[in-house]
Amino acid sequence: MPSISIKGKRMPASPIRKLAHYAEQAKKDGKKVFHLNIGQPDIATPEIMLDAVRNIDFKVWAYTPSEGTPSYREKLATYYNNIDYNIIPSNIIVTNGGSEAITIAMQTCLNPGDEIIIPEPFYANYNGFACMADIKIKPILSTINDGFALPKIDAFETLINAKTKAIAICNPNNPTGYLYSRQEMEALKELCLKHDLYLFSDEAYREFCYDGNKFISPMHLDGIDENVIVFDTVSKRYSACGARLGCLITKNERILEASLKFAQARLSPPAIAQIAAEAAIDTPKRYFNNVITEYSKRRDLLVAGLNNIPGVNCPTPRGAFYVVAKLPIDDADNFCQWMLEAFAYENKTVMMAPATGFYSTSGEGLDQVRLAYVLCQEDLKQALICIQKGLETYPGRTS
Repeated sequence: MPSISIKGKRMPASPIRKLAHYAEQAKKDGKKVFHLNIGQPDIATPEIMLDAVRNIDFKVWAYTPSEGTPSYREKLATYYNNIDYNIIPSNIIVTNGGSEAITIAMQTCLNPGDEIIIPEPFYANYNGFACMADIKIKPILSTINDGFALPKIDAFETLINAKTKAIAICNPNNPTGYLYSRQEMEALKELCLKHDLYLFSDEAYREFCYDGNKFISPMHLDGIDENVIVFDTVSKRYSACGARLGCLITKNERILEASLKFAQARLSPPAIAQIAAEAAIDTPKRYFNNVITEYSKRRDLLVAGLNNIPGVNCPTPRGAFYVVAKLPIDDADNFCQWMLEAFAYENKTVMMAPATGFYSTSGEGLDQVRLAYVLCQEDLKQALICIQKGLETYPGRTS
């Protein structure tokens, strides 16, 4: 029998989706499952975006340019310049989701065996992207005790060696919701300049900042243009995860030239998604104001509800729509599976993502879960009741 590749064997399963079959079985058994495991918002996609799809009238569903359609890139540049990125359309390569932007950047900027430093916990699929590019992630631990703040720069310095080529951040962070301050971003800038490193910035949750806190991008910092690559997506901003459209942004011409070759190899980004996303840029500001207000309420409800459960600790995030909570449990993977497989309260249960999959360091996150506050407030209230009841009866409770 033909063998599976070494890379195929090494490729990690998604902690966000790996328990999906248990959730499906729970539904077949008649349970209602509250999905807090995945960042799939129930917020309505803007009508202007949906109308653009409904009104498509082309006669031939043709390829688009590998870098994206000119009109979409021009509109995107306007959007970014409205938030002070100071770019031109040619600084943008449109991709098949934000995921492809990351994989293209990794393959463009790093050689097999090179290393990239990423504060953990981090978006679990970074592990998979690194596996695809044959590079190594060097995690640097942020802790729940200080709300998952950026680790000290001295700690970064100890990890940098001849193979280190980049530092990557997700801001606001998935899975923790942490929002990096200007001081932290300036410190990262100086570190990257000192060691001639790339700074990758995953900005999928840029719009979701709470309590008056401001988002700072490396694009807002002086003197680091050649080092910065930004990744973005329409998935979260417009609640359009299924559009699978993102982009890579940089002012480094060499990166753009090399990245385009990877983009050409996969032919083109999707035509319909670009039509929809181009229209979405004109989404009224009131849409985002309403979304931020709603997410703020959901965050407050979930964080307060979790911290009211005995033995649970959950920091208040300043961005995105996730929390990482520490629970009185022996093993998060076992607990999340048990909640789906063996538990129900009033025939309801909750699907969560074990935090172990968001760490590269073995043994970290064993008593933590990630929860996405992407469901309505009433569903979150019911989910909290299920979590509390589950913790009361879970055989592996630790306190």
